[in-house]
Amino acid sequence: MSKSNTLQAMLDRAKGSGEAMPTPSLKPDISSRKPTLNGRKGTKLIGGHFSPEVSTQLRIIAAEEGTTVQSLLGEALDDLFVKKGRSRIVSG
Repeated sequence: MSKSNTLQAMLDRAKGSGEAMPTPSLKPDISSRKPTLNGRKGTKLIGGHFSPEVSTQLRIIAAEEGTTVQSLLGEALDDLFVKKGRSRIVSG
């Protein structure tokens, strides 16, 4: 049975039983949105587009070291800051 047939069957049943017809809501359903994680409060997303091989390498290293890609990126940024004469600010 197609979606339209199923919907029509539901509407026909509701009509036949005297039930009120559902009215569509114009408000977006925000209950299904992911909540913001507390660990992300006060942070900014930094992103970039790289080849799939870069992504794979990062995930492999993270798995081998038992850490996260985010942690590895923080470590890499700290190394970059030191190389450029800036202070470490990412890693703990």
